[in-house]
Amino acid sequence: MLTWERLRVFAAVARFGSVQAAAEALHVTGPAVSQHLRRLEREAGCALVERDGRGIRLTHAGRVLAASAQQMDEAAVQAGADLSAISGLVAGTLRVGAIASVLRALLPQVISSLTGRYPRLELTVRDGEAADMLPELQAGRLDAVVMESWTHAPARIPPGVRTHPLVHEPAMLAVHSGHPLAHLPEAPLSSLHDLAWTSCPAGSDAHQALVQMLRQQAVTDVRIRYCVADYSTQLQLVAAGVTAALVPRMAATVTPPGVRLIPCRPTITRTVSVVTAQRTDTPTVRAFVAEMTRAALSTETTQGPDPLAGSGP
Repeated sequence: MLTWERLRVFAAVARFGSVQAAAEALHVTGPAVSQHLRRLEREAGCALVERDGRGIRLTHAGRVLAASAQQMDEAAVQAGADLSAISGLVAGTLRVGAIASVLRALLPQVISSLTGRYPRLELTVRDGEAADMLPELQAGRLDAVVMESWTHAPARIPPGVRTHPLVHEPAMLAVHSGHPLAHLPEAPLSSLHDLAWTSCPAGSDAHQALVQMLRQQAVTDVRIRYCVADYSTQLQLVAAGVTAALVPRMAATVTPPGVRLIPCRPTITRTVSVVTAQRTDTPTVRAFVAEMTRAALSTETTQGPDPLAGSGP
């Protein structure tokens, strides 16, 4: 008799490709997962996994069983979501990953509002880049990811997820007030040669968007000298007169003295979205998306239509 608990553990091993990753996703120890595997192999009467270097791989029998185990696991997740939907209960742990600029601008008020309204809800939050967090969402280790996508480097959205757009906003060129471009009402992208830049770290969507934009303008020597994830630090570097930056509106509501924010022409924009997994569409996740949407709308209303709001002299 194959027991459900061991099949659930085996489905996780098949999905994540290792005992340790499965243990982390299931919130158990590695030895506990290994013990479930050994017992499941005795119940099945055949080997299901074999060593592959430092890791493991599924045998033919393991691949056959994994397909059924994963279908059963997905059915169990869907059953739980269906029951939650019937009761409309917003409770339990909600694991959120978010890019830093949105975390700072929107997440505090969202956490305060949701936990105040739903006392049985517990939010956990981590910051990072979409490239790292989307696999975590697909693997079930995050319930929602707040990410960005830029006009010059659209984000790749994996299958099996839903995208909920929150904000579509312009990005501005940030230069020192003494820079030759600072007096212009707008900055033509064709004029952005011979600048030293600060940007988010390599591999981030913002970094990739800046590089793609400069290459489209035939800038062959892209000089990104300062890689920092926090836009506030980037603006401080601009204020010191050592660099330029491309800053989205949400991150530029307050700028230090000596920084000039200039709209770009043609306009450079980014879209901020909440991404959720289709297989975990629960009242808790929907409540988070709804609150993020309200917070984004409130921020847009507060900021007003002027993209230069908060620009330094």
